[in-house]
Amino acid sequence: MCNLYRMTKGTQEVAKLFEVEGDLAANYAHEVYPGLPGLVVAQGRARVMHWGFPLVLTGRQGQKLKPKPVTNAREDKLLTGFWRDSFVHRRCLVPVSQWAEAEGEKGRMTRTWYGLPDQEIFAVAGLWRPSAEWGDVYTLVMVDGHPQMAEVHDRMPLILSHAAQRYWLEGSPDEALALCRTWEDAISVERTDQPWAAGKASPRQAGLL
Repeated sequence: MCNLYRMTKGTQEVAKLFEVEGDLAANYAHEVYPGLPGLVVAQGRARVMHWGFPLVLTGRQGQKLKPKPVTNAREDKLLTGFWRDSFVHRRCLVPVSQWAEAEGEKGRMTRTWYGLPDQEIFAVAGLWRPSAEWGDVYTLVMVDGHPQMAEVHDRMPLILSHAAQRYWLEGSPDEALALCRTWEDAISVERTDQPWAAGKASPRQAGLL
């Protein structure tokens, strides 16, 4: 499950790379946390949305609790009720420089960063939708983890090659599902001694569905 990633390039650079229009007013941090703004390529534009579909929970006494952002969608759940409409009608690309996973013993976990060798930005498959709670929101699609990260986590973001991006955005649901597979080429691994929770800015608890 990915709950932290980096996107270190500006909106106009991303817009040029993905051949879309760029929102000049886009504002986001280089490290993106659940519930906070991130840059998304959707409907021919690079623009900001909030990371995580709101999941409204009910308390023991029937009261509505504060929604939490569901930041990751499993590829085997894309046709279930929570994700289906967005998967069929509103697929997007999420520009990413690296994503992080927590590594180590509980209470002493550090950040390990993963990316693609020699690529400063790559595309992760995403879904988006409007929400009453946070405006337009997005989530990342997850597939089985890469062998190079097997000791850390068994899931990873669905990375799309340049050729696959158009099929993810414009293809049929069956064509999009056919793209849901683990990245086959090598990935980069950067282990750090930075505590996992260091600098964590998210006001909301994240999840995967």
